[in-house]
This record gives sequence, C-alpha cells and structure tokens, in this order.
Amino acid sequence: MDQKSSLQESAAWFDLLSADQQQRVQQNVSVTQYPAGAMIERKGEQAYAWIGVLSGLVKVSVGTSDGKLASLTGVPSGGWIGEGSLLKDERRKYDVVALRECAIARLPAASFNWLLDNSIPFNRYLLHQLNERVAQFIGKAEYDRLLAPDARVARCLAELFNPLLYPGKSMRLDITQEEIGYLARISRQRTNQALRALEQAQLLKIEYGAVQVLSLDGLKHYGV
Repeated sequence: MDQKSSLQESAAWFDLLSADQQQRVQQNVSVTQYPAGAMIERKGEQAYAWIGVLSGLVKVSVGTSDGKLASLTGVPSGGWIGEGSLLKDERRKYDVVALRECAIARLPAASFNWLLDNSIPFNRYLLHQLNERVAQFIGKAEYDRLLAPDARVARCLAELFNPLLYPGKSMRLDITQEEIGYLARISRQRTNQALRALEQAQLLKIEYGAVQVLSLDGLKHYGV
C-alpha cells in the first residue's frame, strides 16, 4: 500500500485537504514501525510532530519516578494524538507506548501549523477532535471514580470505537484481554469476568484476540 492510500485509510482529515495540501503532507510525513512494548514518545520531550496510528494500538499513560503508572487512554489505528502539545508548543505531558506492533506516522510541527494557516476544513476537523477529546477525558474522570469494573471495561471499549476520534472503523477490534486490562486499569482476570458479563448482556462478542461490538450505545450507558 502506498503512503497516500495509507493516509486516506488512517487519517480522516487527509481527504479534506486540497490536492496541493495533500502533496505537501505526503512529502513531509514519516512512518516508523515499532514492536510491542516500545516507547514511541516520552513524557518531558519537546513535541515536534503530530502522531498518527496507521496500524496497531498504543497506550497514552503517565508515571511517577517510583514506578506508579496510570493509563489515560488507548488509541487504535486511525487515531491522531498530540495536537494539544503542538498548539501550545510545549513538552509532552505523557508517554505513548506501543501495546502491539504499530506503524506510527509523524507530521512535523511546521506542516501541522501550515495546515492550520491554510485549510479551513482542517481547522474544523481539529476543533471537533479537541472538543471530543475534552468530553472523553471528563467522562473518564467520572467513570474511574464512580463505576464498577464491568462498567469501566464497557466505557473503555466504547472509547476505542469513538466515531469522531477514530472514524471509519468497523465494530470489530483486534485487542487482547490483557490490553483491555491495561487500558481499564484492572487485572486480566477481572477483565475476563467483565467481558463475560458484557457478552451475557449481548453488548459484545468475545473472539480470540478480538472483540466484536454488538451495541456501542449499550456499552456507553452500561451500569448507569
């Protein structure tokens, strides 16, 4: 698959650009392969590019010097992250780690800012993404404090199928129970119990190394 096709499949904003703008993006974007467990971006480093997940699954997390970790969110293929750090020209406030083998695209800050200056559709896309991201983290802060593990797993999965942040995805996601546990911040055993409960509620179907969502709305409101 060529780079243009890859961007069209994994970047909903790419088709919003003019032909000249698409050409500039293709010339400046870079793609790097990472194995599972690799550090893609490190907290405290200066943000120099917008990050896109062309394939795979990454975890956005924070940690302390004594080894305590907290997962903020997961980003499947089609997701783009890090625009906030670029807009504020600041150091990253989180780590980005590959949960499985990933292909990561980087659009340099200069190209990102050039699109902001030259594309109204790109600005609208980014505005909608930022608004959805804020809503996502407000919701996460709420369910982390108030919901039981089953409902936390339901919300965690619903986030990964967000049509605005990760458009064009099917209702099936390649993800293991261990990876879901990382993102929901519960043990693998408890994750298994939660998935079984959600399957019994006919909200999803558990497959080997994957989850098929049957009711996205049901996951969003489970346990309420």
